[in-house]
Amino acid sequence: MKRTVYVNGSFVREDLANISIFDRGFLFADSIYEVTGVIDSKLVDNNKHLNRLRDSLKFMNIDLTMTNKEIESIQKELIEKNDLDNGVVYLQISRGSEDRDFLYSENIEPTVVMFTQRKNFFKDPKALKGITVITHKDNRWKYKDIKTTSLLASVLAKNEAKRKGADDSWYTKDGFVTEGAASNAFIVNKEKVIKTHPLSSDILPGTTRSTVFEIAKLLDLTVKEEPFSVDEAIDSEEAFITGAGTLVVPVIKINQSVIGDGQPGEITNAIREKYLSIALS
Repeated sequence: MKRTVYVNGSFVREDLANISIFDRGFLFADSIYEVTGVIDSKLVDNNKHLNRLRDSLKFMNIDLTMTNKEIESIQKELIEKNDLDNGVVYLQISRGSEDRDFLYSENIEPTVVMFTQRKNFFKDPKALKGITVITHKDNRWKYKDIKTTSLLASVLAKNEAKRKGADDSWYTKDGFVTEGAASNAFIVNKEKVIKTHPLSSDILPGTTRSTVFEIAKLLDLTVKEEPFSVDEAIDSEEAFITGAGTLVVPVIKINQSVIGDGQPGEITNAIREKYLSIALS
């Protein structure tokens, strides 16, 4: 069955949807995006996503008149129209369409696109078995904390991982892990302390990342926001990634080195299970 998608004020069948070839998102990656998880037909952490969206729009100087309430109403209608129980709603806003030029008009109308994708968070084989990652020197632009669609570096990093028989890539800077190619990176050291890179322009301020902090507090777990090296990650008891489209996924191998006993860790599993239970409540 064809999905219903949203394009610039209209709900249309996916095969009938179109935008201009002059859209700046297409020509310059002059656009930002958000991906919100959907569990039991309910949006997960959506206020956090929409607040981050506003930060990105402000940084990009994109003037969107649509309110967060209006955006959420469209998201919910897409969930209903596509009978989506578990998955994500993708939202992309570009500066708009006009003849190609690096300079943009001040009164340009933004392009707004939304669509759904199905995912099974409860039977995700990667979450059940864990994933393997390789490290990759971070070669992206300076402002990684802005969620733009300029994702070529991550496309190449993920496909390099695939060619090398791994599932994903972790970016590194000066020997320290910053984040995943499309996720935040965590380790659990031998003292059972959870560590992740502190917020800065080197990482995206993940919404799932922040919810993991809240869950860790509920589970009486300690989280430290401090850099960790590749060697420290390899020597850790557990490792995991977080993201709206994956929630919490164990990492069982880094650069061919087995993490812990090579199985999804107890703390990682506890956080994931708590996340799902909260989303279902």
